[in-house]
Amino acid sequence: MRRHTRWAPAILGAAAVIALAGCTTDPTVTAPTNGADEETDSTEWFNQELYDKQDEERGVTPEGPEGQPWLQHINAEMVDTAGFASPGAKKACFANASISNPWRQTGWITMNEQLKVLQQAGAISEMETRDAQDNDDTQIADIDYFINEGNCDVFIISPNSTAAMTPAVERACDTGKPVIVFDRGVETDCPVTFIHPIGGFAWGIDTAEFLIDQLNEGDKVVALRILPGVDVLEQRWAAAEKLFEEAGIDAVDYFTGADPAEIKKIISDELATGDVQGIWMDAGDGAVAAIEAFEDAGVDYPVMTGEDELSFMRKWEETGMTALAPVYSNFQWRTPLLAAQMIFAGQEVPKEWVLPQVPITEDERAQFLEANEGMPDGHYAKFGGEDLPGYPEVWQNRQIP
Repeated sequence: MRRHTRWAPAILGAAAVIALAGCTTDPTVTAPTNGADEETDSTEWFNQELYDKQDEERGVTPEGPEGQPWLQHINAEMVDTAGFASPGAKKACFANASISNPWRQTGWITMNEQLKVLQQAGAISEMETRDAQDNDDTQIADIDYFINEGNCDVFIISPNSTAAMTPAVERACDTGKPVIVFDRGVETDCPVTFIHPIGGFAWGIDTAEFLIDQLNEGDKVVALRILPGVDVLEQRWAAAEKLFEEAGIDAVDYFTGADPAEIKKIISDELATGDVQGIWMDAGDGAVAAIEAFEDAGVDYPVMTGEDELSFMRKWEETGMTALAPVYSNFQWRTPLLAAQMIFAGQEVPKEWVLPQVPITEDERAQFLEANEGMPDGHYAKFGGEDLPGYPEVWQNRQIP
């Protein structure tokens, strides 16, 4: 199988790349800026045990309340929180990696609407938040600020990166107050719970299997990747590349910086040299630009995987192309605050809280688009906030708290 990893010729500056680092994750990663090709070895990111775990979890029926996926969990080991039980409204302190892309902004709005519900219920008094703006050093300082302030009843942390944030998270645990980590993990099991969707390998399996089912051996897939070095994104590609190779699919991948102009140029250049039957993306940013490149070339649409970001889903409906919208469940932003409520009530919570992560198929596309009518293109179809106060106006207006 022919496989190349390339940086697009006119790469974005490092700061811009970080700000666009995908739907899910924005750690401080420095991208090459000299235009040189950057070879990466996806095998270094491949973990067979984790791949198998997430593959198996894709087929597990979650436990938890029906219609509330943000409270559901998969294969959970429950932990006793009776030692944290305490009456009265509690102060939450939230160290957030950033709100620098639409996925994080959507989740941040949802989290604040969930906060209103818990404040009215007398469970949470307030949530003091510090935004690290995608910087490890800033987030470490933010966590230490909360610790030194001494007024936090619970620490909620969405880590900017895994290894760098681990010591700060451990310092928060040492206070004896409950610590809740979500989105990306850390290299310690001291938090009461770690909340996340199934993961990157599950995304890679869902998307690669879909493309393989629609294509023939020897067909060409262009993979559009945001940037290297981000674990969730690298795991998505490591899983997909493994399956493409096994199926005899000719895959070529590029790092794009999520720049629509570069994405369109990459696809146009590939189409100039031959047919492209499939497009694979590790996040939905720039999906519409990729589709427009096929329109500009006057060739048939590819089979494609994008994301549940609405601009992609609307273009998918408009074109009638064969596609899939994988999901990195945005509703996870509700779960940390609900977990805090449960912990202070002395209720058991999962030690590793694995949330469902189910792609949107063509059969489901219309219902999700109808449910999200009036939402901006940067909104995510499975945001899971329809029952919260302010729906739909605060999401429509992108009223970032």
